[in-house]
Amino acid sequence: MKIRTLLVGLIAAAAAVAAPTAASAAPPSSDSDMGTMIVGGGNATQTYSFMVSLQSTSGGHFCGGSLIKANWVVTAAHCVQGRSPSSTQARIGTTNRTSGGTVARASRIIIHPSYRGPYDIALVQLSTSVGQAPVRIADTAGPVGTATRIIGWGQTCPVRGACGAPITLQELNTSIVSDSGCSGISGSVEICTSNPGGRAGACYGDSGGPQIKSVGGAWQLIGATSRSGGGSQCAVAPSIYGDVTVFKSWIQGYTGALP
Repeated sequence: MKIRTLLVGLIAAAAAVAAPTAASAAPPSSDSDMGTMIVGGGNATQTYSFMVSLQSTSGGHFCGGSLIKANWVVTAAHCVQGRSPSSTQARIGTTNRTSGGTVARASRIIIHPSYRGPYDIALVQLSTSVGQAPVRIADTAGPVGTATRIIGWGQTCPVRGACGAPITLQELNTSIVSDSGCSGISGSVEICTSNPGGRAGACYGDSGGPQIKSVGGAWQLIGATSRSGGGSQCAVAPSIYGDVTVFKSWIQGYTGALP
């Protein structure tokens, strides 16, 4: 998954230096489907109605996001910092980042006022409502051991620039692990997420995309891909996700009541 600059306190630097996690907001330019994994994952096994590819208006994917209301998307702040709504669009509800789903232009970008610390979260308002079903934000992320899934179109190999971003959406089953597994995490607002087998996880281009868990047979959103929790390459250590559940009140201040 991408993680355009995966360090929040370092996010500006990480963005430039490529904090190895899903951080670098912009994935490699190649459109070739170079692999079948996030890193260590596989092609999506279903269509996630709420999955968003944030793109330039020319169609180039730069980050992921989650549809939380008919005209609102939540993503990572580092994904949209410095971007204008007029240059941004979202493709929603497809496993192919180049076709299908619904494409809507952005009309507003809202970055959390405390961004630059461990508040790597932002909202994108769409210029029109879409018909895809949004994802519900969970009440809490859950304890250590909670089974989760990460989704995205980020780079499928761990070395930055060594392969292209996949056309087909990728998924990987993960879990919440102890905060001690992630370097630089702020546990009150962030989630430390496993890297299965020590070599799987989010990568460049996955930033902003969803971390979800199953509740009563339905997916609920708990996290937004932020940055690496350690290591100089993708998937060599757990990853850090913004805990969307703790920002729900802030989100609703702009969006109104959520599903």
